[in-house]
Amino acid sequence: MAGEDEEKTEEATSKKIEDAKKDGNVPKSQDISGFITLLVAILVLLFMLDFMRTQVISLYEYYHSFIGVEITLKVLHQIVINTLGRGLLMILPICICVAIAGIFANVMQFGFIFTTKPITPDLNKINPLKGLKNLFSMKKLIESVKIVAKVSAVFGVAFYFFWQFIKELPETIFLSMFAQLGWLKDKMLILVGVMLIVLLVLALIDIFIVRFQYFKDLRMSKQEIKDEYKQMEGDPQVKARIRRAQMEAGRRRMMQQVPQADVVITNPTHYAVALRYDKTRENAPVVLAKGVDVIALQIRKIATENGVQIVENPPLARELYKLCDIDTKIPANLFKAVAEVLSFVYMGDQKKFKDRLR
Repeated sequence: MAGEDEEKTEEATSKKIEDAKKDGNVPKSQDISGFITLLVAILVLLFMLDFMRTQVISLYEYYHSFIGVEITLKVLHQIVINTLGRGLLMILPICICVAIAGIFANVMQFGFIFTTKPITPDLNKINPLKGLKNLFSMKKLIESVKIVAKVSAVFGVAFYFFWQFIKELPETIFLSMFAQLGWLKDKMLILVGVMLIVLLVLALIDIFIVRFQYFKDLRMSKQEIKDEYKQMEGDPQVKARIRRAQMEAGRRRMMQQVPQADVVITNPTHYAVALRYDKTRENAPVVLAKGVDVIALQIRKIATENGVQIVENPPLARELYKLCDIDTKIPANLFKAVAEVLSFVYMGDQKKFKDRLR
């Protein structure tokens, strides 16, 4: 509970942002999506105007061909099919382009995400107390202010330009019909262009507000960040237990190799290093085990129990312990000193090491 009460002053981590995306919680601006789809719809409509005009004229001529013809059920069926076909030819391209633009507008904002979490049944969503709380939340207040501001801006700009166009109406009385239609077309294009600019500005402002509010809502407390770090990296106590278990397993395996050693070089009590040199397997002596204090005593004990000779050479024992790891070969600078120790051991028990003396 202390973590929940703590003030959330830290920016959201990448993991929390990723988890929010998986839940379908993304910074989505409806104004950006609306602007892009509207822009695409207008551009496609303008591009298809000639095609649509041709289709309308063709449809008119098709209807005109039935003047004086008896309209039977079969003829009516043909008229409906033809009308629907031409209607789809005019409407379907616009619908497809608008649908693609809507998908692109969303993917552009937060990438492609597929999740069923937002539509998963949740009883908390129909909780009247929670619903009432959300109704009077700061987020709803901001949304209300945004809607009022957007509607006011759009209607204000539209009214200003429309009023300017109204002032020009008296001058169009003396124009021909085609000139009047041209004037109307020009004014409509101007009005559409201005509206698109206004909507673009509002969309950019909206996406800034949405992203700011989104990352503000995802802010975390310092305790939440620590808890998340523990979850990602693992509990330090658990990791320590694992490390101890791994060290214990390595120590047992190391002790099991001591009976295979040719010699144990000691300090005499603080350090102990077990070496093996088998010319058929290695080109240099290998460290089978090493340790200090208690572990060194265990190595000495196992070596004594298994008849492994123990040689006291404090400087060499310390160097071997410092420079060598378990199951690794000794460095070249210690070859001579180790060779002297091994030679002494082999000569002291020629029966045991007769294969090493060949």
